[in-house]
Order: sequence, then structure tokens, then C-alpha cells
Amino acid sequence: MTKKFNYKEQYGVIVICKDEEEQKAIFEKLQKEGLTLKVVTV
Repeated sequence: MTKKFNYKEQYGVIVICKDEEEQKAIFEKLQKEGLTLKVVTV
């Protein structure tokens, strides 16, 4: 049985932060601008 899935192309930007504190500040700033965000740690 083969599973099908719908792939929807998405575009994004990764911001490299110096630490978690900067990540939080940038996240909050962009969120206030109404952007859709996702936090990642790599």
C-alpha cells in the first residue's frame, strides 16, 4: 500500500543567531511584525 501526500512548496529564511537570547529577541520582533515563524535549533 503506497501512501500519498500533498507537497506544498514553502519558502523561508534562516537567521543565524549568536545565542538563545538573540534568537528569542529576533523571534519576538518578527512576530510583532505579523510574520509566520518557526523556531529551530541545529
